[in-house]
Amino acid sequence: MDAVSEIKSRLNIEDVVSEYIQLKRSGRNYKGLSPFTNEKSPSFIVSPDKQIWHDFSSGKGGDVISFIEQVEGLDFKGSLQLLARKAGVDLESFKGTNSNNNAQKERLYQAVDTAVVFYQVQLTRNESALKYVRQTRGYDKQTLIDFRFGYSPAGFNVLAKYMAGKGFSEDELLKTGLCVKRNGEIIDMFRGRLMIPLGDAQGRPVGFTARILKTDNNAPKYINTPSTILYDKGRQLFGFANAKEHIRKSGYAVVVEGNLDVVASHQAGIKQVVASAGTALTSFHLKTLQRFTGDVRVAFDDDRAGQEAAERTIPIAQNVGVDMSIIKIPNGKDPDELIKQDLALWQKTVESPQYMVDWLIERATEETDLKTAIGKRQFTTKILEIIRHINDQVEQEHYIRIVAEMTNSSIESVNKKFTNGLAATQVRLKKPSINIQENTESSEELIREQHYLSIVLCVPDLRKRFKLIPIEVFSEKSQHFIDRTSHFSKVKKTDEYAKMLTLLFEETYQHTDHDELAYSSEQLAGRLIDSYIKNQKNIILKQLQTADEKEEKRLLTQVNELDKLKKSIFQKSTSA
Repeated sequence: MDAVSEIKSRLNIEDVVSEYIQLKRSGRNYKGLSPFTNEKSPSFIVSPDKQIWHDFSSGKGGDVISFIEQVEGLDFKGSLQLLARKAGVDLESFKGTNSNNNAQKERLYQAVDTAVVFYQVQLTRNESALKYVRQTRGYDKQTLIDFRFGYSPAGFNVLAKYMAGKGFSEDELLKTGLCVKRNGEIIDMFRGRLMIPLGDAQGRPVGFTARILKTDNNAPKYINTPSTILYDKGRQLFGFANAKEHIRKSGYAVVVEGNLDVVASHQAGIKQVVASAGTALTSFHLKTLQRFTGDVRVAFDDDRAGQEAAERTIPIAQNVGVDMSIIKIPNGKDPDELIKQDLALWQKTVESPQYMVDWLIERATEETDLKTAIGKRQFTTKILEIIRHINDQVEQEHYIRIVAEMTNSSIESVNKKFTNGLAATQVRLKKPSINIQENTESSEELIREQHYLSIVLCVPDLRKRFKLIPIEVFSEKSQHFIDRTSHFSKVKKTDEYAKMLTLLFEETYQHTDHDELAYSSEQLAGRLIDSYIKNQKNIILKQLQTADEKEEKRLLTQVNELDKLKKSIFQKSTSA
């Protein structure tokens, strides 16, 4: 038995799901409110018999591992590790050549966690550190527990000696960044500082941010754990484990610069807040947040550095597929100051963001004299460069019109400057290849597809039209399933996707008469094909903009073939 099978054999899916969702028995299954949408009537189904789940409101579904992936925002490996701990399964016993490396990494996790506990105890024993966090910062006891605050003693090797007594080697202390080597001697990395643990997506501590408590002009106010096997500042978001469920529920994430800004906001009850660990936002940061929301609101400083940071972030956000907006903090304060002064204003601020492109246009307007020719040239050059990073053509056109209005120029002249600049960029960059089979999937399209597949899977005599539909019409996951099962002719009862589709059919169509099922399948098939044709034409339209005469002829032929597709399918099906 492999690790996945062993974990599934020890865990009941309804027990795992019920840790996140309140489930109620509904016949042989369980029902609850979807954690992925804001529905009011329960449409989230868990089948103990099939050991699968399906969310009717979002189209998501799968086994217990995919549920943890979705609800925790973890990858497959992270989900497996979390479930292994729940099930009491030792993953190392299922691994071969990498077992030693994984065991060593687990030791490093244990070392950092041991240090966290040590620092927590030291905080309770240091009056000045306690006074700082309780009185100066105003943190209550629960906040200190939730974020595992601690204190590092001022001695050179207090932690090193303690960790040695716990059985950790010098090599392990160096690899975790807890200690450094000076003149051949192991000494503590952090001394006389407030210790704030940095965690991974699951909340496991991987490093520290350390704040100095005594005034020292020769020492930095903050120092962080250096990059280690466990800690990478380009991947970690401070406070993410504490915030992710609140991000999901609120529908947006707030990114601030300071870790203590996060702590203050969480204590104040606004908990969908994280920090980028003292570094610029990376694509990994945004992809981590995207698992929970597509709405990311950033508290950049309202200065030149903040503007440059925003400009750098736009193409990253566009590539990842999140909407970035700016939170403008009144009077140049940081979030911590604003929270102490006026909590209601902080709440209003995070709920009233300004779309990043609009914010940048506003900043550029303040810095440029739009009454002069030079000012107009500088303004259009700057803003059109930002617009080039926007992927959506309708959004691009919206801002081109705004630029024309603001500079009192014709749309034609602004559009020509934009097009010329775009052409110059394309000469410098390698032209990306576009897959003509690319299918733009929305949640609505996915749900429609799953309903159709559930019918044709469970009612074999309704598969005539299905066999004529090109496999490219379906999503990637369904394509893999259809191809693997040879159009349902050899579906295995153990197949997770087949189980999910069967559950969907049982919950929705089990008591529907055959004629109505036939009508529903016809309607669903037609809409799937229409959506596919529309998406393909949009892709071809983009390609036509840069196509030469020969390529243009080929693409127009493809358009004609798409127009014939639906008619051909329905005619063949009728004659059959």
